[in-house]
Amino acid sequence: MNIVEADILKIIKKYGYTDQRSLSSSSGHSLGTVNCAVKKLVSDGYLDCDMMLTDKASMLLERSAPKNAVILAAGYGTRMIPINYSIPKALLEVNNEPLIERQIKQLNKAGIFDISIVVGYLKEAMEYLIDKYGVRLIVNTEYYSKNNLHSLRLAENIISDTYIVPCDIWCENDPFDKYELYSWYTVSDRKDASSSVRINRKHELIKAGSENADAMVGIAYITKEDSVILRQQLAALDDCPDNNDLFWESALMQDNKMIIPGKLVSSKEFIEINTYEQLQELDSCSATLHSKTLDSLAKIMHAKPKDITGIQLLKKGMTNRSFVFCCFGKKYIMRIPGEGTSKLINRAQEADVYKTISGKGLCDDVVFIDPQTGYKITEYIEGARTCDPNDKHDLIRCMKKLRSFHDLKLTVSHTFDIFGQIRFYQELWGGAPSVFKDHTETTHCVFSLRSYIESHAEPFVLTHIDAVADNFIFSTQSDGTEQLQLTDWEYAGMQDPHIDIAMFCIYSLFNLKQTDELIDIYFEGRCPEETRIKIYCYISVCGLLWSNWCEYKRHLGVEFGEYSLKQYRYAKDYYRLAKELMDNE
Repeated sequence: MNIVEADILKIIKKYGYTDQRSLSSSSGHSLGTVNCAVKKLVSDGYLDCDMMLTDKASMLLERSAPKNAVILAAGYGTRMIPINYSIPKALLEVNNEPLIERQIKQLNKAGIFDISIVVGYLKEAMEYLIDKYGVRLIVNTEYYSKNNLHSLRLAENIISDTYIVPCDIWCENDPFDKYELYSWYTVSDRKDASSSVRINRKHELIKAGSENADAMVGIAYITKEDSVILRQQLAALDDCPDNNDLFWESALMQDNKMIIPGKLVSSKEFIEINTYEQLQELDSCSATLHSKTLDSLAKIMHAKPKDITGIQLLKKGMTNRSFVFCCFGKKYIMRIPGEGTSKLINRAQEADVYKTISGKGLCDDVVFIDPQTGYKITEYIEGARTCDPNDKHDLIRCMKKLRSFHDLKLTVSHTFDIFGQIRFYQELWGGAPSVFKDHTETTHCVFSLRSYIESHAEPFVLTHIDAVADNFIFSTQSDGTEQLQLTDWEYAGMQDPHIDIAMFCIYSLFNLKQTDELIDIYFEGRCPEETRIKIYCYISVCGLLWSNWCEYKRHLGVEFGEYSLKQYRYAKDYYRLAKELMDNE
């Protein structure tokens, strides 16, 4: 039985037979195609001469009843900034109804009561659904570092005659049915450059370029037969760390097309809510549009919440989250501290740093900074780009900027105690052991470098501490020249300025040759050997520092993958290198 025949059989089951023109209108298939399908259903014994379902058809439909559903609701929903700090995306309200509750009710209406919800971010907020609707929660502990392919993998054992539903879809009409005769995946009649597939005349979902791709809605139905292949591909993809960013739809792709047919739906009836403004457009009175962050922002800008528009997430940083917004015709960036940041950074000290560097041409002056919360607002720089650590011309300009900053010899009242910070980050683990088995030995070795560092340290000046490639910002001025600024001063404090060189190297994951080249650029080829050794020592110390920092963030559910491992390797490898050179002095 093909797709058209299956669709016609379901329509006749639900509404009875009137005429073929009505079947064509209801199914979306052409009149000629419907005519052929009806004839085939009669000849195959599914319809009698009166166009009534036969016992054979009734038995087929009964066997084809969906068994369960999996709702994917683990993600952070970063594009919903700034309202996603206190509420998971699944609980956004449209017309006084949480998205996920609407989905559950629509599933129940189709006879689906066996519902599993994969949760992660703010999972506790959805616990009430267990009592209210009898659902099951599956916890994804890696929601922060893995996309929803991993979420579906956690539910793989229950995928069989199953609806798969993303939690952020609002459906005007019930998208589920009591009968499903084949697998399908929904795409919208709206074109979407971010999609990778399009539906063809055979109802196949094939690979497509951005100019002709159909929007992927995400709701799918998987039969028992097709679930076998899906489970195999979920496992194969999820077991590879390189696939952490994949969506679950990747497991449906095979030979440049999906293993199941496409189902074309109206973009007016199936609305994916990805951003604050999309929710506002769908329901301007939604209770979840009210955000303390947004209210605070409006107050700071002497505006009303409705004056804050164009909200877009910037790339999520390792410490903070930031978003762009417009207010009264100008664009700004608001920074919001990330998980556990209040224990890592003294915001009053940060505010003092910004006061000290104000007017020095190092960065744009901040529009607003709150020493208590760490909220910060700066003007948005159009056409900005960050330093490319593999571009020597960029490196030359960045090191010149860094050197000129150090030469200002600015002072603040606080010091960045690198060895004290190593111990501090470790204390934040709450007594938990390191994930690295030789951490105690490595710490002892790194701390043994302290005496060499202190005996060769430069006089302390205000040092950036986080002078990494991503914090050097290039922007084109009105006269065509390119300006260079240094941003993100939250770790800055009094320290040996040469520590900034080490930080740049380890964040860029430089090897020894690249490290030496950067040192030579900063010192214009005149770096004393003992200073070079000291910078190697700093690389070792800073590697352990950020490795400990990553372990603290890991306890908060934040993973940084290879970065953490690389930092620990810097601690060990550059200790050995520095020690060898010291012994040969």
